[in-house]
Amino acid sequence: MSAWLDEMRRQIGRMLEALGCGPVETPWRVVADLPGARVRAYHGRQQSDGPVLLICPAPFKRAYIWDLLPQVSVVRRCLARGLRVYLLEWLDPTEQDDGRSLTDYADRLLGNALAAIASETNGGVPLIAGHSLGGTFAAIFAALHPEQVGGLVLVDAPLAFGEEGGPLARAVRLIPHARGIRAAFGSPVPGSVINALSLEAAPEVFRLQPVMDLAASLTNPLALTVHTRVARWALDEFPLPGQLFEDVLEQLYREDRFRGGTLQIGDRRIGIAGLRTPVLAVINPIGGIVPPASLLRGLEAVTGAPVDVLTYEGDFGPMLQHLGPLVAPAAHERLWPRVFDWIARYEPGSSK
Repeated sequence: MSAWLDEMRRQIGRMLEALGCGPVETPWRVVADLPGARVRAYHGRQQSDGPVLLICPAPFKRAYIWDLLPQVSVVRRCLARGLRVYLLEWLDPTEQDDGRSLTDYADRLLGNALAAIASETNGGVPLIAGHSLGGTFAAIFAALHPEQVGGLVLVDAPLAFGEEGGPLARAVRLIPHARGIRAAFGSPVPGSVINALSLEAAPEVFRLQPVMDLAASLTNPLALTVHTRVARWALDEFPLPGQLFEDVLEQLYREDRFRGGTLQIGDRRIGIAGLRTPVLAVINPIGGIVPPASLLRGLEAVTGAPVDVLTYEGDFGPMLQHLGPLVAPAAHERLWPRVFDWIARYEPGSSK
């Protein structure tokens, strides 16, 4: 039933796209096909200078939220500033992929992606940018392999869960163990199940924000265009491997192990304190999904690297303000230029 709901939502999304509400993506090429993911490059092989950036999207919605429209494309903004841009695109898991875990997503696949990138960038140390849970995965990888990451840009990405984890963390503490949810709804876990859990956890975000944003965007053509494209993107989720779903809900949200230093990744136990690379955190006080305290309290454990903080201040158009740092016009006018200034300061070879 839940898988059928996923397909019905995707069908509605395809109809919206046929009506002109689809993304307008930057041309890209495939650098590597991995089990459960592929690596996109948005620049030519001949480009040999400029910082290398790997984008790590959240794992159960399509990656094109980073490249929605030319006017609000993080990918295009990065290319215009001379970055060599790659993106780790998660693919629909099959039943055979159901055992893929947090270790696969936050360690092996990211490591394989960086190895593929290194083969055409002469081994330069890249920066990694991640939004939401994609940023959490990037931070876990950087804590495991600090020598492989030149800097982290964490955009509204949860790090501390527990009391600072916001509505999703509070909801997870009230529901059965994730293993029971897998058994009840099927595994891989359908995206519609994750949507339902999110809606129940934060109805004021997922019900009210889209309505309020649509009303506020009606007189602003660009904001309305962005809103309709995000509405189409919101229908484009896909399942999560059951083991990844279980690891995220239990190890991260319920037990807050990353902050506590007991997160089990393969045969290692790691925590936020292991970060040794410069970090730029973009907090979002109005997003309603990731409280600023989730990043700020988490980053208090980082003593071996500089930490800087920027604030997303809101705008019309993103439908959900959690997505605002990626697609809101004001974010592209005011926030991302400051992100690029930070990248210029911390890219390999610069004076810090």
